[in-house]
Amino acid sequence: MKHGEEETPGNDSLVTMFVIMGFSTHPDMKLSIFLFFLCIYIITGLGNLLILFIINADPTLHTPMYFFLRNLSFLEICYTSVTLPKLLTSLHSNDKSISFAGCATQMYFFLFFGATECCRLAAMAYDRYSAICNPLRYTAIMNKKVCIQLAAASWVCGNLEALGHPTFMFSLTFCGPNVINHFFCEIQPLLMLVYGDTYWNEIQVIVAAAFVIMMPFMLILVSYIRIISTILNIRSAEGRRRAFSTCSSHLTVVMIFYGTAIFIYIRPKSTYSLDVDKLLSLFYSVITPILNPIIYSLRNKDVKRPLKKIKLKMFYQKKT
Repeated sequence: MKHGEEETPGNDSLVTMFVIMGFSTHPDMKLSIFLFFLCIYIITGLGNLLILFIINADPTLHTPMYFFLRNLSFLEICYTSVTLPKLLTSLHSNDKSISFAGCATQMYFFLFFGATECCRLAAMAYDRYSAICNPLRYTAIMNKKVCIQLAAASWVCGNLEALGHPTFMFSLTFCGPNVINHFFCEIQPLLMLVYGDTYWNEIQVIVAAAFVIMMPFMLILVSYIRIISTILNIRSAEGRRRAFSTCSSHLTVVMIFYGTAIFIYIRPKSTYSLDVDKLLSLFYSVITPILNPIIYSLRNKDVKRPLKKIKLKMFYQKKT
């Protein structure tokens, strides 16, 4: 090899599979970690399925707000199903390997559902803005056609975002270490394994994240500035309380989801701390989906009312 030339890896050294480290740095806690994530996965699935069932069963909940909540619940089930089953399998069997294609597929679906959720939360904020700031025109603004268009646009934007990263990422060369210091195939840990300069890939990640995360977040921010301004002008204390209560659940989810996602994706590789990022990723990939049914069911009278009816029906059926 001539002086100044960069060595090119041979075909026999190219990575064909990865090893997802997960939480293997704590082998003594393996059973506890397995049970913890198993409980989270079961509660997330059952809780969001319950919300889907209640909203479908109760005609009084067939409104734009609950249309988006129903979509969000379905999205959360899909979102957690991308990462947690593989994590649980690796904890149970000690097989932490994932194929090249499997890793690309997992990344695609994780980004797909994550970007879709970003857009869906923005659509929910717009719904709350319309309901509080334009109550007389609310039914005309948020008609069925508009709701379907907003939901469809969320899925389309999520798909476009998800197609880009795996396509570019897995066209790069991986020839060195193949251990991903994460619990799923995340972008930043994979960039650490790429052979060669990844500067433009880092820029791509930041630009795409700024578009998919920051634009919906700014729309949510503007919506809530207008919402809070309108609520503060309400003379009745009870009216202000009711208006705030309709937004508090959504705002809680937004703060947790966007707060961690912005910190992780919109910064250069030199500032990455993979162990810290791994823990923070739990908030938007695991904690937010389980909070969805808890927040919207325990703090929402509209959801609790049909739930009580279902419990009463089951009670009387048992008695008879």
